[in-house]
Amino acid sequence: MTEPISASETQLPGTWLQFLQKQSALPSESTASSEHGFTRAGTPAQDTTGFFAPLPSLGLIAATGDEAAKFLHNQLTNDVENLSVDEARLAGYCTAKGRLLATLLMWQSDGVITMQLPREIQATVQKRLQMFIMRAKAKLADVSEAQVAIGFAGGSAALALQRWFPVLPEPVWSVRHGDPGTLIRMPDADGLARYQWIAPVEQAMAAWPALVAALPLQKESAWRLQEIHAGLPKVVQATQEQFVPQMINFEAIGGVNFRKGCYPGQEIVARSQYLGKLKRRMLPATIRLDENERVAASPGAEIFSDADPAQPAGQIVNIEFASEGEAHCLVELKTAALESGALHLESPSGPVLHMLPLPYALIDPT
Repeated sequence: MTEPISASETQLPGTWLQFLQKQSALPSESTASSEHGFTRAGTPAQDTTGFFAPLPSLGLIAATGDEAAKFLHNQLTNDVENLSVDEARLAGYCTAKGRLLATLLMWQSDGVITMQLPREIQATVQKRLQMFIMRAKAKLADVSEAQVAIGFAGGSAALALQRWFPVLPEPVWSVRHGDPGTLIRMPDADGLARYQWIAPVEQAMAAWPALVAALPLQKESAWRLQEIHAGLPKVVQATQEQFVPQMINFEAIGGVNFRKGCYPGQEIVARSQYLGKLKRRMLPATIRLDENERVAASPGAEIFSDADPAQPAGQIVNIEFASEGEAHCLVELKTAALESGALHLESPSGPVLHMLPLPYALIDPT
């Protein structure tokens, strides 16, 4: 049941989180692991009518100023200077050694470039970017309290969204802007069309009763599970500086532009692309885990191969529980480890991973 919103409530810090708590839209201690950041979401992918889910773990950085696009273009792995108002793009932020500090989703409107990334790393990423602005005419601001993200999946979700966006964005990564906010067409997952609505917090609260009346409400873990099924990785705190972009297929999903100018780590990223076959890649997998084994099921957990049990063959990138005891994950691996023997979580005798195909093609450079 939706509770009424007071006028003063929309002025408080953390307003959206407080609101979601009242609507029982956040994980509870009985259904979530605060230690490992996943919940047992059920299997929303089986609901072909659709659902919506608030995404409070995602934060937003707004870049403004005459040189904001130029500054970010020189920092990120993708083209920012030619980012149009009707598209969103993935981008990575790397160290000088080409290791990802963050994976971002970015779009722009009314002279503002907005970057979305996990809130747990937002402050440190924003602080690092700020260090390099120097005399550039650009400013960065945390706008996570003013704007919030809501994920939508399925045909009924698309119909519900037309109340606020009469013309929906159709191609993947296309964008519609309007008074209600920004709507981004996300890659499909489980055969369902998906969208992200980035809305002013007051708009999101006002829309809530209509959304609850039109669609099943899911926890954020349902959306993260679909992100895994779509093969879309997110660098989190535990995996910062672990991956060159190609190790998590970031160039295959449009997160790297090899024709743009320099950025931190660009030489190493380019060398990884063009000097021989890529030796590490990301693939989806499922794992059956008992209660004790769930402790190890978190981003950064090591993967071992029967072919070479003496050393790790890779690690978990992202993971969610799809049902009681079954986790779905994205795993970064040595490609050679896929050629013989089983793969195990955390030790050579740990739970076995069951590898799945990617929803997109990988084309290694020749």
